[in-house]
Amino acid sequence: MRKIFFLILSIMIFSTAVTFAENIGNGKKIIYIPIDNRPVNLMQTIEVAERLGYEVLVPPENFLGTGAKPENFGKPDELWNWLNENALNANAAVISTDAMLYGSLVGSRQHDLSPEEILERAKNFETFHNENPNLPIYAFATIMRTPRSASATSNTEPEYYKTYAEKIFNYTVLKDKSETEKLSETEKNTMTKLEKSIPRYALTDWLGRRAKNYNANKYFVDLTKSDAFQYFLVGCDDSAIFSQTHLESRHLTEYGNPLGKEKFQVMSGADELGMLMLSRAINNDLHHVPLISISYNDGKGGETVPTFSNEKISESLEGAILSIGGVRVPNPENADLVLAINTFPNGKTINADSKKNKPKPHTGIGSYMKMLKGYVKNNYPVGVVDISTSNGSDNALMKRLRNEKIQFQIRSYSGWNTATNSSGFLIGAGVLTNYMDDEDIYSLLLTRYLDEWVYQANIRTKINNGLIWTIPGDGNAWNLGTRQEGLEKLATDLISDFAKKNIRLPRGYALKNIQVKFPWSRTFEADISFDLVKN
Repeated sequence: MRKIFFLILSIMIFSTAVTFAENIGNGKKIIYIPIDNRPVNLMQTIEVAERLGYEVLVPPENFLGTGAKPENFGKPDELWNWLNENALNANAAVISTDAMLYGSLVGSRQHDLSPEEILERAKNFETFHNENPNLPIYAFATIMRTPRSASATSNTEPEYYKTYAEKIFNYTVLKDKSETEKLSETEKNTMTKLEKSIPRYALTDWLGRRAKNYNANKYFVDLTKSDAFQYFLVGCDDSAIFSQTHLESRHLTEYGNPLGKEKFQVMSGADELGMLMLSRAINNDLHHVPLISISYNDGKGGETVPTFSNEKISESLEGAILSIGGVRVPNPENADLVLAINTFPNGKTINADSKKNKPKPHTGIGSYMKMLKGYVKNNYPVGVVDISTSNGSDNALMKRLRNEKIQFQIRSYSGWNTATNSSGFLIGAGVLTNYMDDEDIYSLLLTRYLDEWVYQANIRTKINNGLIWTIPGDGNAWNLGTRQEGLEKLATDLISDFAKKNIRLPRGYALKNIQVKFPWSRTFEADISFDLVKN
């Protein structure tokens, strides 16, 4: 009799969990204004919330940043009008301050707005909060990046940066370092020479625009202190241990320290911030504190300072966990999400288009796979954080996931762009997969595999290394011109063929109708759509 009772009780609990999972969002409305319309910032983030039953309200796409040219920077005035019109019935608002001030992330780097114009737009947040006092606002901003070289700017910096990028970067390295360490006489002389070698107009323009952005972020910290924002998250766009970005991040952190990380944070990253804040909004709505465990590969592990970052990856992970309202736990068996961090033992990172990023095993892959397979065997909710390579997946790891049929035994995967982009997006989305069924999880995994492994680490490299020139027309990798339609078809065919050979779907499922678009008319990012169908 007792066994029957517990059996019935178990069935009741299971049934309740299934119903809860299917209706978790229950049509609640979340306003989401992304930093621009790139797929990872827009549709890939929205998709996670929508699979939980939330209705995500997004502005018309032509109000958002849609490219790297000034005419594509986005429309702050229209965004403010839209926000005010849609706030009444919303349950939460996740808002990019860069979009509301400058139109987009790229707009923040090139605008000619005066300090007064920026402050006027910033003050709209205070007015909006006063008119909607019960609407929790999760705001996210960026500290402007400091590219190391002209090749890193991809036509998204002021024109003079193409000529003086390296000098400006090296100058700010020493400027930042001088505030925390004593410079040698050689370093002092070098700093003076660099400053003199950069045209005054260029340095004044670049530092002046940064000062406007920094002062706007200070104002937002003040708003957070007055509880206008439920949470304010600031990301350091592509940075380094010493740089102007790192200097400004130190100062802003000090200014906001009284708030504590429960209300405000500065961390590395940019494009993952929307996913992190959307996740926090949902976790708060569910009154759930996600428990997250972290495990590193052998070697440097958490001490790794990835390319484009100004901090150890362990600090970035801790910050991302706090930003979604989560808590780190020591044991994986108690976790809602187990992060398995793929790093090289030597703590170095390489770009995914490097000739070193080959499918053959490399140092550290054996120890990582041993750890990962142990977690999978124990049915832990594993997220594979693939950050040994930037701008795409580790091909050796992905081959092992395929060969050992682990591709769809994990909960989440990420290996795109910077290490903090990857880890942050995965943490935000990964904790929410606990409320999803297998098909939803498979679909989210496919989005990541097709984009980060198939396209970024393999097909994009082939296109950029020569195939682009086989398509008739004018254009290059950063401005596809009349080659765009032909390149979209080529990419569709190549991705479809690669996926057919390398992605092993769970029994009963098929991948169909892959289509590739280049929304910013460049090969750097691709919008890959597909259908996951049951056979």
